[in-house]
Amino acid sequence: MINKEIFAEIVYEDKDTIAILDVHPRALGHIMIIPKVHAETILDLPDEKVEGVFKAVKKVTSIIEKALSVNDFTIGINHGNVSGQIVKHLHIHIIPRWENDGGGSIHSVVDNPPKESIKETADKIRSIKY
Repeated sequence: MINKEIFAEIVYEDKDTIAILDVHPRALGHIMIIPKVHAETILDLPDEKVEGVFKAVKKVTSIIEKALSVNDFTIGINHGNVSGQIVKHLHIHIIPRWENDGGGSIHSVVDNPPKESIKETADKIRSIKY
């Protein structure tokens, strides 16, 4: 899609990204922001490309809001197989939301509450040196 070898309905493009309409939209105007550099997940995206990708997310969200009179958005990434990532190239979904559209919050994606305390989890995370 980035090299335009596979057809995609491109609605925005800049030096770092393209934005295409999802071919299996969950709502009118469901768009994916795709970095032009190959990265399977957010962890593979070079640091110098992160800003450009998320600036495109912000800009395209604003464009969709105006073009389609959207109430709100759900924005997210399926990161890896377990999360449902099918295409092995990072892409950020921007899904327009309207009152009574039948969708839920990001919290409805999984229901697997931890058995350890929030403090125990925080301690594990803080123990990693970066």
